[in-house]
Amino acid sequence: MGMEEPHSELQADAEERTNSPDFDALSPPEELVRGGRTRDDFFDAVLGLDSPATVGDIADLAGHGVDAAREYLEWFERMGIVTQITESPATYERNQSYLNWRRVQTLRDDYTTAELLEFLKTETTRAEDLAEEFAVASPAAVSLSKHAAATEQSIEDVWEAVSAWKTAQRRIKLLERALASESGGATDQRTAV
Repeated sequence: MGMEEPHSELQADAEERTNSPDFDALSPPEELVRGGRTRDDFFDAVLGLDSPATVGDIADLAGHGVDAAREYLEWFERMGIVTQITESPATYERNQSYLNWRRVQTLRDDYTTAELLEFLKTETTRAEDLAEEFAVASPAAVSLSKHAAATEQSIEDVWEAVSAWKTAQRRIKLLERALASESGGATDQRTAV
């Protein structure tokens, strides 16, 4: 199937055909595909959400207009990145399950099973050490002010340690999911190259 001729009003006339095109006046390819930065701005704004936000709030966070926000949020919702919570006003929240799934996929793509197991061992040791330091089963059970007073540490230092514990727990969950996803699959056969 050949290329079709454009409508007559879009075709160059005889005089226009004698002049060669001014290639320097053509838009550079970067300008033709611009918009990636806008998408990234909205994606960054969505990633920063910790509670449902209106389209206007997300537009402000991204530094772009409400109409653009609406378009990107509808697209992000179709992709599973966000979930629309209310219709009027339209509010959205990030879909943490989707983001976790993406992280698991990235771990599986970027690391071998042996590397993932080593990361899991490191994070498990860190979480166990922090559980022992605080003498409680989970970071949620730590009272920052009480522990700081009892150990003569600053509240900031205790908060940093509790945050590190929470981070270790999140990483353990992601690593376990990545390893569970790999078991029985072809990715088990990957080797460090």
